[in-house]
Amino acid sequence: MILHELIDYEILRVIWWALLGVLLIGFAMTDGFDMGVGALLPFVAKSDTERRVAINTVGPVWEGNQVWFILGGGAIFAAWPPLYAVSFSGFYLAMFAVLAALILRPVAFKYRSKRDSAAWRSGWDWALFVGGAVPALIFGVAVGNVLQGVPFQLSPDLFSRYEGSYYGKFVGLLNPFALLVGVVSLSMLLTHGAAWLSLKTEGIVAKRARAIGTVTGLLTILGYALAGAWLAYGIDGYALSGEVVTNGPSNPLYSEVARTGSWLSAYTDRPWIAIAPVLAFIGMALAVLGLRAGREVSTLLWSKLGIFGAISSVGLTMFPFILPSSLDPRSSLTVWDSSSSHQTLFVMLVVTVIFMPIILAYTAWVYKVLWGKVTEKDVTGNSDTVY
Repeated sequence: MILHELIDYEILRVIWWALLGVLLIGFAMTDGFDMGVGALLPFVAKSDTERRVAINTVGPVWEGNQVWFILGGGAIFAAWPPLYAVSFSGFYLAMFAVLAALILRPVAFKYRSKRDSAAWRSGWDWALFVGGAVPALIFGVAVGNVLQGVPFQLSPDLFSRYEGSYYGKFVGLLNPFALLVGVVSLSMLLTHGAAWLSLKTEGIVAKRARAIGTVTGLLTILGYALAGAWLAYGIDGYALSGEVVTNGPSNPLYSEVARTGSWLSAYTDRPWIAIAPVLAFIGMALAVLGLRAGREVSTLLWSKLGIFGAISSVGLTMFPFILPSSLDPRSSLTVWDSSSSHQTLFVMLVVTVIFMPIILAYTAWVYKVLWGKVTEKDVTGNSDTVY
């Protein structure tokens, strides 16, 4: 028996679908509070010292947290090549905006304190705001568009074609439902950033963060509920209408897909997936209560639970679809027809099993070493603090 045949192709596809979700959730849980702190910076910190305190809570860890984003992109490229090709083509300008914002962030971290000028530092502080708020918003907008279906079509040789110009496609992404999901994404990460600041700072910065986080947490809950209702009654879902070949060749055009009444019919077929939105509501609600009560570690953990529930609810609701097409439902990409080869998925899984525990152990060690609050004394009396 060939080694990769030890695990069935169908199982490998599901494993890599789940691992992609794990990487995206890991990115939101870790780099999410970095982006949240950046987006909150102009509002929770008024003086230069206060801003340095807030920045230094994420300064030592943001680069490591961003690795989850890189791993997610790499996993899409290697495990789901059609998804990588089609999504990066269709969301080209949106991706460019995200990358431009993310490029601003490291430059701001490195250059902010190079000059003792209020105008200089204020400019880089707003760059950190853009580097946090813009990706958080656009990631949500992208999810909102995926749930509605993306306007692409595959030719017989699997070449993807989109409607409209690049500019028109970008403007089309900014539709009401997608913007609502974008606001939910932004408010969710603002709440996560507030929970982090509540844990890592003290005094007025922590107090402002808890006040803002309470509001954004409530906004997240309301927006998530509204998006769910809109998804149930205002947006058609997708379903496989013909025979499903779960271990067949990766050619989306072999599948038969139809628009159906609602995405939420998945909860009738698989009632157990309702645990995901329940966790989203419970996690965010308890995070809000924790912020109001001034609790620290538990609030951050509840915020992570809310993020886990919200993101996993999207993946579980859409399964097995990963990128539906509004132009031609038959061109939609699913778990069963858009993966890499059996052998490729197996080799990647072996590598992941070896290196993922090392990454997790190192990350845990870093957070253990950096445990504790950042105070004004730390940033004013420590020459090693560069942010």
